[in-house]
Amino acid sequence: MGVSSKIKNWIETRYLFVIRREEDFSVIQSFSITRIKITLLAFLFLLTSLIVSLTLSRTLLARWLDPVYQETENTERIFALSEIVDSLYYEVQAKDQYVENILKLMSGGHLDTTGTVINEPSAGVDRNELDLYKSGTATERIRKEFESMPLDESSFRRLGGSFSTTYFFPPLKGVITSKYNVVEGHFGVDVVAAENEPVKAIAQGTVIFSTWTLETGYNIGVQHSNELVSIYKHNSVLLKQVGDPVKGGEIISIIGNTGEQTSGHHLHLELWYKGTPLNPQEFITFD
Repeated sequence: MGVSSKIKNWIETRYLFVIRREEDFSVIQSFSITRIKITLLAFLFLLTSLIVSLTLSRTLLARWLDPVYQETENTERIFALSEIVDSLYYEVQAKDQYVENILKLMSGGHLDTTGTVINEPSAGVDRNELDLYKSGTATERIRKEFESMPLDESSFRRLGGSFSTTYFFPPLKGVITSKYNVVEGHFGVDVVAAENEPVKAIAQGTVIFSTWTLETGYNIGVQHSNELVSIYKHNSVLLKQVGDPVKGGEIISIIGNTGEQTSGHHLHLELWYKGTPLNPQEFITFD
């Protein structure tokens, strides 16, 4: 028998597979198969297994089996975190600059043509030695009297636009003697009222500074929602400290005549929105 005959016989030789019952050996299923069919089936099984493995390694199992996928994913996370850190950094810088400009304005600075605050610090006074919350029998009597007064909720105004959810109380009732004028460097309004008149917060917020300057005397500032800040200058007594929460219409100070830039009892009120001054008369009624 030649080689070709042996190969042909090896390929064409058929095998019978029979499946029987264990109890009575009756035939359940039977089929015949050749060696070439077995080889083809084994090849198809291996090919299918390879394709399924490659698919899983690129999809469901990629994070465990594909190092390139893991590296790419880590790189994307690093870039995303870097962008978040950068945005937070610039936001914090802007906030710090905003607060710094407000504090410089409180200390007697003014805006130049580019909107930058030029500070002109006062000399010859140690502010650490000042008692911002004046003590004494008369002062304590006034403080207790005004702090015990109920809030007057009949005179607030509600505005649209950026301040659609903010209620504005008049800080006090009085006469406007000096109006808002940015050209002349007057970023608020001067309201003349009776001596020892209580000054109220125009809206709910948190006290961000409560201090004294040589030019404007005792000052207090409140941070409201929507990045709005209200500033009250020339007070005689400050009733709130930094970090104190206040409600709209709550008494925060007493009108005064402190500082070099005053010629009588009055309140200087400023409104700042995102570092830009606003005209208080557009939002608040003082009479």
